[in-house]
Amino acid sequence: MNNSKIWLSSPHMGGTEINYINDAFDANWIAPLGPNVNGLENDLENYLSEEVFVGALSSGTAAIHLGLILLDVKSGDEVICQSMTFSASANPIMYQGATPIFIDSEAETWNICPIALEEAIVDRISKGKKPKAIIAVHLYGVPYKIDEVNTIAKKYEIPVLEDSAEALGSSYKGQKCGTFGDIGVLSFNGNKIITTSGGGAIVTHTKQLKDRAVFFSTQSRDDAPHYQHSEIGYNYRMSNICAGIGRGQMEILDDHVILRRKMHDFYLDIFSNIDEVTVFSTPNDDYFANYWLSAIVLNPSNGKTREDLRVFLETKNIESRPLWKPMHLQPIFAKFPFYGSNIAEKLFDDGLCLPSGSNLIDSDRERIKSAFLEFFSK
Repeated sequence: MNNSKIWLSSPHMGGTEINYINDAFDANWIAPLGPNVNGLENDLENYLSEEVFVGALSSGTAAIHLGLILLDVKSGDEVICQSMTFSASANPIMYQGATPIFIDSEAETWNICPIALEEAIVDRISKGKKPKAIIAVHLYGVPYKIDEVNTIAKKYEIPVLEDSAEALGSSYKGQKCGTFGDIGVLSFNGNKIITTSGGGAIVTHTKQLKDRAVFFSTQSRDDAPHYQHSEIGYNYRMSNICAGIGRGQMEILDDHVILRRKMHDFYLDIFSNIDEVTVFSTPNDDYFANYWLSAIVLNPSNGKTREDLRVFLETKNIESRPLWKPMHLQPIFAKFPFYGSNIAEKLFDDGLCLPSGSNLIDSDRERIKSAFLEFFSK
């Protein structure tokens, strides 16, 4: 029996990516600009189906950083951030010399809790520090409570930086994720639903803001015949080669969403009769998730922990991973304010991400199913 590694989420090429790469080589567009960069931006704008403008960048982290700059976040400011997320959501706050204010999750979408969010805003204002921005994340491709969070943001006139790094292809009430915030962020890291090997994008609602982001991403070069710089800039633009991979990947994005969602259904079927496990799913039909990663929560009262399961899967050469460790529990962020209870912490203790790649095949699924049945039959 084949016992090769089953990965959590590996790149999945469609085959046409090489055509765009060859075009770049043939034209000698080996640079952080070119037809593929422009083409990928147009593809994303058309896909998102909103009046948005997209700038292709070197990473999703770069997009968050530039988003904070566009929102005028400076040293000494405070920025609210969902605690249960990858550190890339929070690190750019520190790049700007600002202070992160972490917010707990709510139980339905695992994303930023609207109740704790408003409590934090009121408390920070009472302390003389109105937050400058809110970073809300669509965790594992499941949209956050957009109506509730955005209503609170508008009430207190605080812009939302929408971290849609995990949610390209997800939507809420028919509108694509990445278009709900004042600024949106996408990621094309190697483990995402589509990839450019490394890369990301910033999504804005005006061309002026997009152009400003691109300006910052290309070392803030002034319009002059010589190299002149009046503002601090960054080397954040996507290369034409990486963008070529992305153009090919855009052709199969919808197929990848279908395959990821089938993996989620696969886990729903496996665990339908296993009381110890709950599969993370959207709360209702308003939410459409790409299920970038399928995740489960174990009930530890039954004597089996998520770490027991993770280690067992490892013996079968099947990769799994605990949920994101909340930022307020990370050593580097432990000193910063946190609002909420212990929902994110409990999810981290009991939750596990499962193999979810769009390139998994039937024999992989058979191995995964057999492993789970063996584990829970003990």
